[in-house]
Amino acid sequence: MLEKKDLDWGNLGFSYMKTDYSYVSTWRDGAWDEGRLTTDHTVTLSECAGILHYCQECFEGLKAYTTKHGDIVCFRPDMNAKRMHDSAERLVMPPFPEDRFVEAVKKVVAANAAWVPPFGSGATLYVRPLMFATGEVIGVKPADEYQFRILVTPVGPYFKGGDKAITITIAQYDRAAPHGTGNIKAGLNYAMSLYPYEEAHKNGYSENLYLDSATRTYVEETGGANVMFVNKNGELIVPQSHTNSILPSITRRSLVTVARDMLGMTVIERPVKFSEVTNGDFVECGLCGTAAVISPVGHIEAEGVHVTFPDGAETSGPVMKKLRKTLTDIQSGEIEGPEGWVCKIC
Repeated sequence: MLEKKDLDWGNLGFSYMKTDYSYVSTWRDGAWDEGRLTTDHTVTLSECAGILHYCQECFEGLKAYTTKHGDIVCFRPDMNAKRMHDSAERLVMPPFPEDRFVEAVKKVVAANAAWVPPFGSGATLYVRPLMFATGEVIGVKPADEYQFRILVTPVGPYFKGGDKAITITIAQYDRAAPHGTGNIKAGLNYAMSLYPYEEAHKNGYSENLYLDSATRTYVEETGGANVMFVNKNGELIVPQSHTNSILPSITRRSLVTVARDMLGMTVIERPVKFSEVTNGDFVECGLCGTAAVISPVGHIEAEGVHVTFPDGAETSGPVMKKLRKTLTDIQSGEIEGPEGWVCKIC
């Protein structure tokens, strides 16, 4: 049996820790090189590198798990490969081939198998593929060289407190990302959320809820996760955007399938007015994403806004609890999920 690193797995935070290997590949002269594992976790850039001037960068996030049978697996890495391909195209970057993306994930996770937390610890190995412009460029145009990397690091829960419901607030600032680019994972999109994120934390809130920037009428997402609601009829309500500005979370899409096809729930994906939230139309709320899985929201507070979700005010409500357990049981190998969802590494 593989010997794991000597870490306090049950008390890990969500922060970076160097592991043994990263993966790196370079795009130069119109092609990606063969790629390799590396023990060098540093990046050296020209002061004129495209990432520093025109923010040509995108990234992904997924996790590796140890199942109850002792296997190391990842969850739907092909979906991350596709989304990163789409992000790169939107940012005029050379997409890293999707099949090579999945193979690179397998290679770097296998090389760091001792860093994958043991089953039942509550921790996971976070896998962060990223791509950025390294070529020198001073005029406003795409760079001519890029680097694709994958780093991995063991992490604990994204939100501390386990199943305890969090309180969020309404973002007072819009994320000034280009129209329609909420559907990609780029550093620029997240950088725009840092100021309101810090403001929220200063005021004791765990997250910001963003409304649509055009009218501030419809629910979009939070700074780091998608939003889901449960109405009084027990239906799962999933916000959609008129402007394609909500990130297509792989976790959210998986939960929709779990709810509809495995749990027999009615799932409604549609634009959601914030007035429905304040009017008390929903009894549960959750934030979902790779890092959060599903974190229960008990309250939304802002000036003139005080919303409590009655079935999940203190801990996860029954629907969010069942959704989370079903998804994590699939990921850990305790129950069988749809074909192809669980990718065995070693």
